[in-house]
Amino acid sequence: MEAHREAFLADLTALCRIDSVSGPAEEGAPYGPGPKKCMEAAMALCEGYGFTVENHGDRVMTADMGPAEPCLDILAHLDVVGPGDGWDTDPFEPVVKDDGYIYGRGVSDDKGGAVAALYAMRCVKELGLPVKGRCRLILGTDEENGSSDVAYYYKHVKPAPQTFTPDSDFPVCNAEKGFYRLKFAKTWAAETAEPRVSSLSGGFRVNVVPGQASAVLAGMDEASLLAGATPLCAELGASCKAEPAGEGVKLTVIGTGCHAAHPEMGVNANTVLIRVLSQLPLADCASTRAIKEIDKVLPHGDYYGAALGIAQEDEVTGKLTCSFTQIDFTATCLSGLCDCRVPVCASDANCKAVADAKLTALGYETQGAMIPPHYTPADTDFIRALNRSYETYSGRPGGCYSMGGGTYVHDVPGGVAFGAVMPGTDVRMHGANERIPVDELITAAKIFAGAIQAICC
Repeated sequence: MEAHREAFLADLTALCRIDSVSGPAEEGAPYGPGPKKCMEAAMALCEGYGFTVENHGDRVMTADMGPAEPCLDILAHLDVVGPGDGWDTDPFEPVVKDDGYIYGRGVSDDKGGAVAALYAMRCVKELGLPVKGRCRLILGTDEENGSSDVAYYYKHVKPAPQTFTPDSDFPVCNAEKGFYRLKFAKTWAAETAEPRVSSLSGGFRVNVVPGQASAVLAGMDEASLLAGATPLCAELGASCKAEPAGEGVKLTVIGTGCHAAHPEMGVNANTVLIRVLSQLPLADCASTRAIKEIDKVLPHGDYYGAALGIAQEDEVTGKLTCSFTQIDFTATCLSGLCDCRVPVCASDANCKAVADAKLTALGYETQGAMIPPHYTPADTDFIRALNRSYETYSGRPGGCYSMGGGTYVHDVPGGVAFGAVMPGTDVRMHGANERIPVDELITAAKIFAGAIQAICC
């Protein structure tokens, strides 16, 4: 692996230069041209290294090593979330800095893991180790937008007896929380009272806590707005700015984006903005009351859904998390979206029904369904083999843990997440300046190679 470090970085850079954010479907590109272009580049890369490749409906590609009998699937993805704001470098021009990290959108989520798995397969193949069962690298292009790609793939192909995805942290994640995506909306008649909020928007993806949100206020001057907003933003860990916008003033709150599964790691610009607006001397009208209602049921800093009445936890998957990730506010409507990651103990009765009742009582319409959690028992030969390889090449103790984020293996029986990020490393997933240490990526490739050797050889 060390001898192939420069080639590894060159291949990773080539894939990360491709903007593979999902877009409108086109002929032969169901998730837009970016993901398709990246998939074609990955196919060429894998074929160039001597693997048998196949395109599955322009949604998923596979690269095979070994005989036909399935043994191990490695499931990664090539699509990425949008870059968002706040980058110090071009998000689609990866760069290795003096701190030893490579920076760029996708270097950790999940192109870094995909390339580490590819190089692990190269290692086993080029060392000539005898392979008794097929190792297949599966690269999808819709993980960030619902995973319809692997749903399509598994309609046509059965999973291998053992599957891992390099789209999390080491050692082994054998339990993933379920999902509750809560949508809510409320309307009112057009208003003329001032000062009032005339529009508001924040968030760009359901699974990303937004780092920026903005509102336009009618009937308030810039100086008065900043006088009320600046100290409160600072108290909440954010900053703000104001500028003229038509006949009003636009207030922009700058927080810190993060993955919706870990809302405590960021500063949610949506909830900061709602708190600020609820404290300003706005007119007592329907739009102002709607803002104050949302501030009470989804307040800033309430990461676990306590105000919504759905806080709960269990020993397997921990606490429920609740992230207010998207809001859209017009002259006559407030609509929003929350990404809740629910533990094994959560149910329709103690989660969905409670949240629905709370919002319905305030005049909101709600939508959203519960998706169950995923759990694979830890006491298996497969997980023991993964942990042995991790311990051998990282020098750290193995084990199992649970997570709030859902991965590609959420619906794959017996599947687990395994790397490619080392415990304690902050890769700024879904945020600005996404990164991963190069040394840790190389170590991950060694770990994956050791796992392939143990399982398939």
